[in-house]
Amino acid sequence: MSHKPLKRLAVFASGFGSNLGAIIDYMEKNSVNGSLVLVFSNNPKAPALNRAVQHNIKTCVLEPRDYGSREEYDRQIAAVVQENKIDLIILAGYMLLLSSWFVEKYKNRIMNIHPSLLPAFKGMHGIKDAFDWGVKITGVTVHFVDGKLDHGPIILQKEVPVSQSDTLSSLEEKIHKVEHVLYPEAIGYYCQDRLRIKKRKVIITGIEKE
Repeated sequence: MSHKPLKRLAVFASGFGSNLGAIIDYMEKNSVNGSLVLVFSNNPKAPALNRAVQHNIKTCVLEPRDYGSREEYDRQIAAVVQENKIDLIILAGYMLLLSSWFVEKYKNRIMNIHPSLLPAFKGMHGIKDAFDWGVKITGVTVHFVDGKLDHGPIILQKEVPVSQSDTLSSLEEKIHKVEHVLYPEAIGYYCQDRLRIKKRKVIITGIEKE
């Protein structure tokens, strides 16, 4: 029986790293043919870096202010990605927009999670925007990154009902709980080579009719 080489994963995070924590937990408890080998941040004070150190995961910090342009900055990040032989880049609270050069270089190899049912409520405030709009159902989307904001091919989505008693805080908590399940699931599919992209559609192999 032949064994596929482990997918080498990098998480990009700028802040607390709750999704990173969920990914680490998932990978430690499940066999997903992947290894989280790097946590990268633009913020040297990001708590996500401490999470990585606690789990013996390599960290790297590069600050944009040390570079002349975003593309120059991203080219240096790409050098780190190449050096560590990364197969998949996972954005988990990474607060910088990636340059078009970087996105094109790693096409279909950058994954992101967004706290709404895309294409609704794109941007930085997806939970608040949905809450303020008065929707009865919102949710979470995991997608590949392309050249437009919150636009790339959708891998997984899960709805989150909004009750009349929900506050913005309680809705945020519900959304984050779903994120912590859905993101590792999508990463697992990637590591198992079960994702096929056809134009805008992501086909997950091995899933029967639901």
